[in-house]
Amino acid sequence: MHDVEFPQDYLDRLIRRRGRLHVYDRVDPGATALIVVDLQNAFVAEGAPYECPAARGIVPNVNRLAATMRAAGGEIVWLLSTQPPREDPRFWSVFFDNFESDARREDCVAALTEGNPGHAFYPELDVRPGETVIRKYRFSALIPGSSDLDRHLRTRGVDTLLITGAATNGCCESTARDAAMMNYRVIMLSDATAAFDDANHLNGLWTVFQAFGDVRTTAEAVAMIEDGAARRPAAGSG
Repeated sequence: MHDVEFPQDYLDRLIRRRGRLHVYDRVDPGATALIVVDLQNAFVAEGAPYECPAARGIVPNVNRLAATMRAAGGEIVWLLSTQPPREDPRFWSVFFDNFESDARREDCVAALTEGNPGHAFYPELDVRPGETVIRKYRFSALIPGSSDLDRHLRTRGVDTLLITGAATNGCCESTARDAAMMNYRVIMLSDATAAFDDANHLNGLWTVFQAFGDVRTTAEAVAMIEDGAARRPAAGSG
């Protein structure tokens, strides 16, 4: 897990611009989804092609958020970064042919292929039977052709996303930015996201915090979820 903080002058700039630091003070668990991005062996396990060591440290916080959302009746979506065979039109040839070296390409694609151990969820992640698992084929889960996440969320009346997972400045940021463009309220979890180093983690969070969403800690998000659940009318009241 990353031990980083925003510089105070960054925060002062936000407050001058919008009159407050945080844009979202409340969440309705019934209209909220916890989005867990790519916490697969390919990104979390030691020695994996895309190993992000800090991701191992965020797993307890992700599990805590998932438990809180279950108790509050919220939606949980577990995303899997996936690559199909090269002949499949969903294969991301531009990325793998240009941004991975010849020495790495085959191992990287294999690790994200269904059935490969790298594609599986990291074993310490508390994914429960029956919970929603969605495969995505690009960094962002919300661009056309990447996944059916948007359809899934809309049919359930979700308007708020809690973004967790890896990498902060990659798939998490990409999904968060597109979500904001699609009119979702976005909250990034600073201690439940991870990047390959502190600088990239901070940069990803800061990009979102400026104009695409809020940034909160796990403890703050848990308190917001529990408060939202407590505010709901009791069954049968009215």
